[in-house]
Formats: sequence, C-alpha cells, structure tokens
Amino acid sequence: MASFDVISKVDPQTVENAINVARKEIVNRYDFHGSSTTIDFNKKELTILVTTENEMRIDAILDIIIARGSKQGIDPRSYDVSKEHYASGPMVKKDIKLRNGLDDETIKKIIKAIKEASTKVQPQKMDNIIRVSGKKLDDLQAVIAALRVGDFGFPLQFDNFKN
Repeated sequence: MASFDVISKVDPQTVENAINVARKEIVNRYDFHGSSTTIDFNKKELTILVTTENEMRIDAILDIIIARGSKQGIDPRSYDVSKEHYASGPMVKKDIKLRNGLDDETIKKIIKAIKEASTKVQPQKMDNIIRVSGKKLDDLQAVIAALRVGDFGFPLQFDNFKN
C-alpha cells in the first residue's frame, strides 16, 4: 500500500542564513544608518526577536526578513507575525514565531479536504503530521494536487512517499 506524509516544517539553518543576509542588508541600508537594530534568532524555540527604535523600522525589517526568507525557499506563511510589538524603554521589540508542525485545527481541515476529494485514500493523524495511504499512486497524486490548491494557512510539504 502506497503512502505519504503531509507535514509543515521549516529548516532552522535556512532561516538562520536568511536572517544573516537580512542583517547585512540592514547594515548597508541608508534608512537604518546609525540605528541600533538587532535581530536575534533562537534555533531551539524557532523565534526571531527584532529590536529597533520605532514601528516603521519594525515593519521594514519584517519585510526584509520575509523577502530574504522567500529567496532562501521559506514560505512567507511560515512566519507568525500575529503577536504585536511592544515597547521596552526607548526601543520597540517584536517576537516572530516560526510555524513548525501542523496544529489540530489545521489537521482537521486537511483531513476534511482529503475526504471531500472523493478518492480512495485513508488519512490518518500521527502527532503533528498526516499520513495518507491508498492502493493507487494516482489517488495519492490527486490528493497532493488537491492539497496544493487549497489554502490552509500553513505551508505544506509532502514527504516520505512510499510505494
């Protein structure tokens, strides 16, 4: 029986590379000249902490990080920027969490979409991934095509394809 896994993960090394490129760009930009801007990346918690003087710079830094990440192959939906920035003395800070793994609500939406695709496959929740198995490879490929079209708020990867 053929199967594959639906996952959502981010490579921490790729994120670190994108952040290093963003740091270099910020140092060389004229509008950041003389600012005390820092970007810290925590690999274990997959969080980015941005510290700068004002809100406009926070927005510009966020745009730079997302653009550099996109060039490195990181989907912009991987960044959870819903948390508001906060003041810390004369500086403004913003925590950006990277989405790694699927949450329960998204898993339910994906399983529902797979079942609505009316193919003869069986989706199965396994921790924070979904294993889809079926007899025919064509059915599995149809599920992959259907999931690529849908928008679930997370970047999806299809891994561990077994025949």
